[in-house]
Amino acid sequence: MKLYIIRHGQTQWNIQKRLQGWNNSNLTQKGISDAMNLAERLKDIDFTHIYSSTQKRAIETAEILRKDRNIDIIKLEGLKEIGFGKWEGMEMDEVLEKYKDEFDIYLNKPHLYKPTLNGESYEEIFKRVRLSLDEILKSGGEDILIVSHGVTIKILTSIIKNIPLEKLYTIDINKGTSLNICEVKENKIEFIVEGDNYHIR
Repeated sequence: MKLYIIRHGQTQWNIQKRLQGWNNSNLTQKGISDAMNLAERLKDIDFTHIYSSTQKRAIETAEILRKDRNIDIIKLEGLKEIGFGKWEGMEMDEVLEKYKDEFDIYLNKPHLYKPTLNGESYEEIFKRVRLSLDEILKSGGEDILIVSHGVTIKILTSIIKNIPLEKLYTIDINKGTSLNICEVKENKIEFIVEGDNYHIR
């Protein structure tokens, strides 16, 4: 089994440097174009299943990657982005001005992070991402496409590599439509491609 794990394409809020979390903004033309270029790279792969976050930007990216394959996109709540609470929709400069210390803990000391109002803790996202990964693995198949989000893919990476929460800051955020490929053999998962964005122009 191989897992093709991909971040959604660039969005309007990505350009504006706004935190999205559980909110959404539309894919940019670049985001659409990058996804189309990646779809061309993956066109010969006979995906058994396609999984996506329930969020619009991920679903739209998955639809582009699916191309003309006759296969449903399975939407999993567990693959959605981390909930940023009151930070969502704010520009990064504003977050750093008003919540500098809290955001520094979020980035660099994740084991000490306490979510903002209506936000999500790392423990909560770890739990749902792990459950989603287990569900995907149990469903079987040969080549599996997974479309998700920046922080969620960091969490997936930490689970697969057994990196503790305290070291989560060592994992880079993928650029939009970056490609990761994992090989699953005898209940072991290994990355064979990480953060590949060759198709991005």
